[in-house]
Amino acid sequence: MNQVKQKIVIVGGVAGGASAAARVRRLSETAEIIVLERGPYVSFANCGLPYHLGGEIVERDALLLHSPESLMARFGLNVRVNHEVVSIDRAAKLVSIRNRLTGEMYSESYDSLILAPGAAPILPLLPGLDDVRVFTMRTLPDLDRLMAAMTAEIKHVSVVGAGFIGLETVEALRHRGLAVSLIERSEQVLAPLDSEMAAPLKQELTVHGVDVLLGESLAKIESAKHLTLHMESGRLVQTDLVVLAIGVKPENQLAKEAGLVIGSTGGVLVDNQQKTSDSSIYAVGDAIEVKHVVNGKSILLPLAGPANRQGRIAADVIFGRKSTYRGSQGTSVCKLFGLTAASTGLNEKTLQASGLDYRKLYIHAGDHAGYYPGASLISLKLLFAPESGQILGAQAIGEKGVDKRIDVLAVAIQAKMSVDDLAEMELAYAPPYGSAKDPVNLLGMAGQNMQSGLLESIYVEDLEQAIAGGAQVIDVRESEELGGGMIPGSQSHPLSLLRSGALTISKERPILVYCQAGLRGYIAQRFLLQNGYQVKNLNGGYLTWSMYQAARKSQR
Repeated sequence: MNQVKQKIVIVGGVAGGASAAARVRRLSETAEIIVLERGPYVSFANCGLPYHLGGEIVERDALLLHSPESLMARFGLNVRVNHEVVSIDRAAKLVSIRNRLTGEMYSESYDSLILAPGAAPILPLLPGLDDVRVFTMRTLPDLDRLMAAMTAEIKHVSVVGAGFIGLETVEALRHRGLAVSLIERSEQVLAPLDSEMAAPLKQELTVHGVDVLLGESLAKIESAKHLTLHMESGRLVQTDLVVLAIGVKPENQLAKEAGLVIGSTGGVLVDNQQKTSDSSIYAVGDAIEVKHVVNGKSILLPLAGPANRQGRIAADVIFGRKSTYRGSQGTSVCKLFGLTAASTGLNEKTLQASGLDYRKLYIHAGDHAGYYPGASLISLKLLFAPESGQILGAQAIGEKGVDKRIDVLAVAIQAKMSVDDLAEMELAYAPPYGSAKDPVNLLGMAGQNMQSGLLESIYVEDLEQAIAGGAQVIDVRESEELGGGMIPGSQSHPLSLLRSGALTISKERPILVYCQAGLRGYIAQRFLLQNGYQVKNLNGGYLTWSMYQAARKSQR
């Protein structure tokens, strides 16, 4: 290990910067480490902000992970909060710093510089955004200001943006008993999901009393006793407070002014060792551009997990250790009232935009054995390559067990596994925790059946055209299941009677079979196919059709 004394300056704390600083110290007791944080807190749980707002995290201090004093005591770090780096002199290896409390300017030299400035909330140039009743949710001071504004007179809050922070903030506000409007310019919530997978989230919001406005763009805010939000469509929303959660952009100004190369996405360009275009300067976290592990394209991915790993890698490289960043795949999870949604890899929208060939399948399976009390359904969507079966992306939504399955699928993507590998995975099983065939195994088995031609599928978006072309639609669920609805135009032929009953189904016209979730439809498809019928199974069954219809309704 190289113990030559080095001076390492780190710009920014929180995830990437703090991770880098701690790793540097573990690698070298002789290094001089200075952490410059322009805010008042060097290490806080910004992902926990909505949960303190909603009361799940009761104590504000629980969000403060470390202070300058604790980092000095544990790691010997020289942490300076309220100190902003305003410029970098790359030739002289100096940073110019302003003390934000006193206005004092001074410089520090460095041997290696790590940039971890993070990302800033996107604030569109709209009239009225400067009203003091308009807030963001990025830092602890942001949260403090919002909570201070929530007096007894506040009855209604509008949240603009239905991403992770927006949804978590909406739930927190409802927990506080406030009326909430959620405004989102796209036709769905939570963009990493495909629209049909996001549809249950919209329904969950509605069930919990949230006024959801999809396909609406904020045009201006009119200030009076109350705020009036004007949509581009002409729609008006009267509210007391506004929380903007429309996304973040990389804090690249310092790097740009220093002449460092900025990537096509606006993030600081780095190699797989976190080096910028200057070999003495590294960059990590939300400010950088990363490569997607599936398609290799440049993306921005403001997530805490990758930022922490990148900080560790930068420290390793500074001290000569062989460490590289593999890329990002966007594994994420979100709690919304009683549901959990998660995804990893590419979604179908991105695959279509990229021009990549893919296959997809849906399953709806219990989070644990159905005979053990408390089982609930997880809806899963898998995207994979047609020839190799390699996993390209996955999405899941349900009440329980969602994170567990997506974590397994995230590993499968990074390891470049295929549907064959999923089918053979040996996963922990006991009735309270899973099933002998875990939902991950079922995805793999269904994928194998699709790859081998055993499973002939039709997708919900192709159903109407097939029916118009003369296809017969057969519902193979039992009669007592039909009260919840049937696909229009379908005939009931329960699977339990299919073998024994006299079939009144024409062999001259193609048949589309479906059940509730897909399995019984597959069984019926195999039986009918081997008896001379032209038949396909509706992938994901009635449940997927219902999700698709809900998504279409939201888009009207």
